Amino acid sequence: MNTAADSWASPSSNITLSSNAVHVWRVTLDVHATIVHSLFATLCATEKQRAERFYLQLHRDRFIVGRGVLRQILASYLQIHPSEINFSYNSYGKPSLVVADAEPLRFNLSHSQELALIAVTQSYDIGVDLESVRSDFPCQQIAERFFSPTEVAVLRSLPPDLQTTAFFTCWTRKEAFIKATGKGLSLPLDTFDVSLIPGEPAKLLYTAWDESEAQRWALQEIIPGFGYVGAIALPNKDWDLKRYQYNV
Repeated sequence: MNTAADSWASPSSNITLSSNAVHVWRVTLDVHATIVHSLFATLCATEKQRAERFYLQLHRDRFIVGRGVLRQILASYLQIHPSEINFSYNSYGKPSLVVADAEPLRFNLSHSQELALIAVTQSYDIGVDLESVRSDFPCQQIAERFFSPTEVAVLRSLPPDLQTTAFFTCWTRKEAFIKATGKGLSLPLDTFDVSLIPGEPAKLLYTAWDESEAQRWALQEIIPGFGYVGAIALPNKDWDLKRYQYNV
């Protein structure tokens, strides 16, 4: 298993987002109840209703913190109050910002267990995915159902002690890509290939609908902590990635 976490910086108080910048924020979701309450107050009515649908308090609080911090991060770039953030959603469910008199940012959020990743850019369609590596997960069965034949073959060829990490590596890269396209799971996971061998560079290798598509996208592995794997996907251009720790 890859246990080497990325380095995460503390941002300056006047952080800015240049046109070619990609900022990825690591967020700890388990915080004091007073902070959860404060973040809940910034959510819109729809988000509050979604939060109340969670059966377990832990899951409800993590949802509130994830959405609340997303609002705080976006609001800090736009220099508005978090409650002023408004979202719209495309036909596949991907959110975007509704901002008057400002250039809307592009962003994506993913969370797993007690961590979340929030990716923000000015100029690029972006997707992010994060997963906790679970040794009890039926990796082979899920891979055979959702991955491409090439990916399944590569997964099977690996030593048993690498297969679980390779599965989640593959999964996060595929999820990040379909989120970046804005099409979500309407884009079948078995119609494109990504690299998945732990330690090798993240890459979109092949897309069945257009063989030139793979050259237009870049993948980047993101490791937020021990026992996690993650990835971002965005157009293959000259972008500058920075990783930040968000302190709630």
